[in-house]
Amino acid sequence: MSPPAHLLPHLECRFFDQSDAGFWEKVEPVHLRETETAKVPQQATWFKMAWTENELRVLFYAEDSLAWATLTEHDEPLYNEEVVEVFLDPVGDLECYFEIEVNQLNTVCDLVLRRTRSGYRKDFGWHCEGLQTSVTKTPEFWMVEMTIPFSSMESGPPLAGEKWRANFFRIDRPKNASSELSAWSPTGLPLFHVQEKFGFLEFVR
Repeated sequence: MSPPAHLLPHLECRFFDQSDAGFWEKVEPVHLRETETAKVPQQATWFKMAWTENELRVLFYAEDSLAWATLTEHDEPLYNEEVVEVFLDPVGDLECYFEIEVNQLNTVCDLVLRRTRSGYRKDFGWHCEGLQTSVTKTPEFWMVEMTIPFSSMESGPPLAGEKWRANFFRIDRPKNASSELSAWSPTGLPLFHVQEKFGFLEFVR
């Protein structure tokens, strides 16, 4: 059973003025928490959201004292290494959702998950057509920017005031230490695929 809506996080996604070069500085960062306990993670992660008439924009920032990745092929299991992830349910019926993952090598894994009686079925036949990603990496942090066309999800552009169900994640796997899973809306479990815990993303202008 899904928790009451008022107990789930809500986020206003602002309209992106593409003529404003300093737009991201005006958007407040949203910090992730440890997925199972909702505590502050060992290595912080935040993200920012915005939208245009045609696309959703996501910016991740991940503190990382030893960032690493090896996978370079599209749709490889990035979740076995270090990655940031976006889960989007434009319909909001909790029956399926789009998942987009990006690692530090700018490798992408994109798929649709559809609810079944025993869990979720992964459909790697879906590709986020027109997706653009970029990665910036330093010895202290790495950043990922995603541009996700609304048309790739067959949803069309949202109306102002429209709400989507969504969640945002990071997997951190430091060498010789336990993995750390972080989420915008913690699931209460050591995993991400708990659609009932997706928060609400509201598009505003």
